[in-house]
Amino acid sequence: MRKRKVANPLALAVLALLSERPMHPYEMSNTLRERAKEESIKLNYGSLYSVVESLRRHELIDVQETIREGKRPERTVYAITDLGRRELVDWMAELLSIPVKEFTQFEAALSLMPVIGPDDVRRLLETRLTRLDAEIAAMGGIMDEMVKRGMPYLFAIESDYVRALRRAEREFVAGLIDKISSGELEGVDIWRRAHEGGELPSEDDWKSAMSHLRVVD
Repeated sequence: MRKRKVANPLALAVLALLSERPMHPYEMSNTLRERAKEESIKLNYGSLYSVVESLRRHELIDVQETIREGKRPERTVYAITDLGRRELVDWMAELLSIPVKEFTQFEAALSLMPVIGPDDVRRLLETRLTRLDAEIAAMGGIMDEMVKRGMPYLFAIESDYVRALRRAEREFVAGLIDKISSGELEGVDIWRRAHEGGELPSEDDWKSAMSHLRVVD
């Protein structure tokens, strides 16, 4: 993936909005929130202004006009440039077609899981399972709300994607809980004894113990 002059996902959202029509930042923010895009793209008003200025500086957007409504402060309306449209299409094509390795916090925790005892891990995963159920229900609620407002599925597709990810994660977590509880998870007995003894075995200890278990089996 090539390096971009402005790589913040919020910048992508701004370009997408301005491809519809010129807007001022306040309208951009409201539109993103009305469409529940803050669920997928980190949004705050201060960072939005910084992103807009960065896009303008790189000539991806430009000032169209400055307006004043009553006694309100002046608002600057921005429009996408031809360069910005090309960047938007190229960026979207890249994101939709090329899978990227994303280092999630849960994956990091799984990779280091043996530092906590298996029974504690099981309890923590049970808590995660409850929270995943809540998230899955919340995603469904967002989609239902979009339908009530007459918005097409296309405007809520990212919520459906997140819900699919959470369902897959829920299945994995539930399965891991079952394997720890039943003792089916390979090495769980070694893992448990290590914590009962007060220290973790070395990698060589793990390999030796697992080799012994396989010989016995």
